[in-house]
Amino acid sequence: MARFSLIPRQGRFFEEFVRHAGELRTGAHLLKEMLAGTQPDMHKADAIKEVEHACDHITHEILDRLNRTFVTPLDREDIHALASSLDDVMDAIDGAASVIRLYKIAQVRAGARRLADIICDAVDLIAEAFGALEERHGVLEIAARISQLEHEADRVHQDAIVGLFDQERDPIAVIKWKEIYDFLEAATDRCEDVANLLEGVVVKNG
Repeated sequence: MARFSLIPRQGRFFEEFVRHAGELRTGAHLLKEMLAGTQPDMHKADAIKEVEHACDHITHEILDRLNRTFVTPLDREDIHALASSLDDVMDAIDGAASVIRLYKIAQVRAGARRLADIICDAVDLIAEAFGALEERHGVLEIAARISQLEHEADRVHQDAIVGLFDQERDPIAVIKWKEIYDFLEAATDRCEDVANLLEGVVVKNG
């Protein structure tokens, strides 16, 4: 006779993380497409906002499941932190896209395009890491690669800011672009936060 328990056990956390990371990957690729041309594709900002709402919904579902699940496959605080950290990456991507549209940016700068490429690469690795998380295989190596990308983004951000102050004579444009660069760089920081959390979870759970 099959056993029946009133206490929810395990849940579908790994599957939900993979779904969350997949939405995040969609958002990152939309940002890359938004900044791929000479002029930003402002229509992508609406699509990115939709993905941001989808990520918020998945985060809520994970946390709701966490509250209803007695036995979890990872520590409860780790599940909460991982879900929140994925949402933070998407918030930063959405923030960058929203500011670009708000400021009616007419021409994409090379530094912004390169930062969007790095964000996309880092998020691709995040999706790969969450796909491997349940079995733990290769997650530490992927996390290290994400950290390397964040260091590269720091250099690109610094060079972009230096070039902005050297080349741009309009102080309003300087203010706008500095904020955009900061949002883009923040997205890579949040990617590294995810990598650090993943590394900690894998080390803790062997």
